Amino acid sequence: MTVIVNLIVALGAVCAVPLGLRLIDPVGLRRTARLWPLAAVPGALCLWLPRGPAATALALLYAAAALALAATAGARLRQGLAGTRPGGRRLPDPAGVAVLTALVSPSVAATALVAERAGYPLFGFDLDVLALTVPHFHFAGFTAALVAGLVCRSSGTRPARWAAYSVPAGTLLVLLGYFVDDWAELLGAVVLTTGMWAVALVTWRDLRPATRDRTTAALLAVSAAVLVATMLLALWWATGEATGIVHPTLTWMAATHGLGNALGFALCSLLAWRRLTAPPVPSSSSAPPVAPAPGARTPPLKPDRTENTP
Repeated sequence: MTVIVNLIVALGAVCAVPLGLRLIDPVGLRRTARLWPLAAVPGALCLWLPRGPAATALALLYAAAALALAATAGARLRQGLAGTRPGGRRLPDPAGVAVLTALVSPSVAATALVAERAGYPLFGFDLDVLALTVPHFHFAGFTAALVAGLVCRSSGTRPARWAAYSVPAGTLLVLLGYFVDDWAELLGAVVLTTGMWAVALVTWRDLRPATRDRTTAALLAVSAAVLVATMLLALWWATGEATGIVHPTLTWMAATHGLGNALGFALCSLLAWRRLTAPPVPSSSSAPPVAPAPGARTPPLKPDRTENTP
């Protein structure tokens, strides 16, 4: 299981996060995305070293970058609420909630990574639990929340809005379940699964048919189909942990649910959305006009801002 988890973490830290940052804000986060591998590569390499000072030092480099990224979430939240009238309260839109969750999630993963590499049972958690927290918050936390936000911003349907709220909520409930009990974690798994299935539904039903590019459509189709299976496995495992019924082992979950989400969902989704949001290639005057792909003219995925009113 260790090798599989290490490879999944490396994919999340080195590839998924910088790809996602460019989708969140290709201008404002361009420098962060470009420099991210300088911290992510040491974070991935530390997994292959024995626990101890050297591995911990490399993990701390990654944690510093992840915490700096989380700080940008607070700045964006303050900017999004800057136009609120005195005494009034305004929450970010669903896509804004999703992107804030994505920006914070790597810091949770990196904190668990530092503790696990140091051999310290943070909050009393077993080191194996800490090790699995790292990929979970790279993919369920960062990538899934980001994709839910992109789907919501592109579609705006009720299932898309539900996904943008429930994926962050489910991720938070799963985290809280670590501190409470298996039943609380099962509740988080249910909320997260329904959100991810909503992402799959909108992707398959609305976004996939709307794109004319076959490669992009295939990537969207794979990501949606994989979510149905991998999240069913997550429900099975969480139900088994809470009720005691027969369920997959952690090793089996890493090889199926973990790899499926990392490769089939996360990587395919990020590549598809990169193609969808890429600037259109200028065509010759003799060529027929091509309709823009869904999300092609979508602004950077940031919480909405409201201008100050007198």
